[in-house]
Amino acid sequence: MQITEVTTRRVELPLARPIGTAIHAMRSVGCVIVEVRTDDGVVGGGHLFTLNGDRLGAFDEMVRGLAEAFVVGRDPHDTGAIWADVWRAVNPTGHAGVTIAALSALDVACWDAVGRAHGMPLHKLFGAVRSELDTYASSGLWLSDPIDHLQAEAQRFLDAGFRAMKIRVGSPDVRTDVERVRAVRDVIGPDAGLLADANQAFRATEAIRLGRRLEEFDLVWLEEPCATHDLAGHRRVRDALDVAVATGETEYTRYGLQRMIEAGAADVLMPDLQRIGGFTEFRRSAAAAAAVDLPVSSHFFTEQSLCVMAATENATFVEHVDWFAELFEEAPELRDGRLVVPDRPGTGFTYRV
Repeated sequence: MQITEVTTRRVELPLARPIGTAIHAMRSVGCVIVEVRTDDGVVGGGHLFTLNGDRLGAFDEMVRGLAEAFVVGRDPHDTGAIWADVWRAVNPTGHAGVTIAALSALDVACWDAVGRAHGMPLHKLFGAVRSELDTYASSGLWLSDPIDHLQAEAQRFLDAGFRAMKIRVGSPDVRTDVERVRAVRDVIGPDAGLLADANQAFRATEAIRLGRRLEEFDLVWLEEPCATHDLAGHRRVRDALDVAVATGETEYTRYGLQRMIEAGAADVLMPDLQRIGGFTEFRRSAAAAAAVDLPVSSHFFTEQSLCVMAATENATFVEHVDWFAELFEEAPELRDGRLVVPDRPGTGFTYRV
């Protein structure tokens, strides 16, 4: 079995409305869909994305350059060797950003091809642990939304069957964030899970002040309270609060997560499939977290994260984001508030032509 061709397609997906967090202003997501084709007709896919399509051409160019040099002509089963070859080759450019995003999409596409070649879902090939996963609604409750919109959207999430959801915080005035969180908790009641994401808005002292005010709302976690590189700040927040601290989505590869582990920066680690290095590196990173009894929660990439999280013993929530739904022929299935892991071959999701 040999990869004969790697193709890319650029797609821009407009969001239903402009939205914002403490550090993002978003109107669309730009995607590069990556497909590997083999000599026996198997096609495996992966994708990467950028907010508003920023610098999408650079990502596309990196994918195509790495594919030509290290993927075409290889057996997709050799994901470990392909990953290692790319890792060595990009050393002068750097082991973060565009290089790792491109490697990630190629790695996911190769693994998808392997699953499809064997007619098996990847979570079974990886070593399945479960067939359903906890999830939370993450496609709403933005910092840019007024309170009446937050409450209406929270009710819609409940009506859709979600048992947990995430609200963004990071307002200049702590009282504003407290009011917004209170308004959502009033709608969803005491039994639904409520998570809060600060999107790196605060210094540690500010995050602690907010976190203490939010503890009364029984949050599942406070996410990215400080800048991603401020590991000492995350540790200070974690030590000061009863609420769990989650972070890691903006770190690259197992080495980035290992630094967080060593710094004691998180109660929950959140590898992002694009930044972590694809399925190959996601599994290594999850194992590193398991070695110190830390849970992992996947960031974005709902469709493709299901298979690897289903094979991860220390997995917790899969983030549910609907931004990329129109890329796929299939949709994630929500059953009794949990996501069902598909039993279709590969990742279980096929890109629309």
